[in-house]
Amino acid sequence: MSDSIKQLTGRIRSFAAARDWEQFHNPKDMAVAIAAEAGELMQHFVWQQPDQVETRAADHREEIASEIADVGILLFEMADLLGMNLGEVMEAKIARNEERYPVSKAKGNNLKYNEL
Repeated sequence: MSDSIKQLTGRIRSFAAARDWEQFHNPKDMAVAIAAEAGELMQHFVWQQPDQVETRAADHREEIASEIADVGILLFEMADLLGMNLGEVMEAKIARNEERYPVSKAKGNNLKYNEL
């Protein structure tokens, strides 16, 4: 695990432990919390047209950053809770996506890997 991922994960877990929140942080509830926080992130962009998105992101940068951080914090904690090395599972997923989406087929389009 990279030092930064390890350090952030330790800080996140220490924060929860100091508040005796670990009792509430089981895989199901962590997954639900991730979805809830992702929904809060999406709420910033609901009904925004493509030409409005950049302005919305700039005007609400701090709030959007906070929601992104919430999702990330929960992901770090959930991976650690499940005994997964977040850096390794992300690297493995990127490698898998590189196979599924070769540049020669995927560049410039948004088709799913099984449609390329």
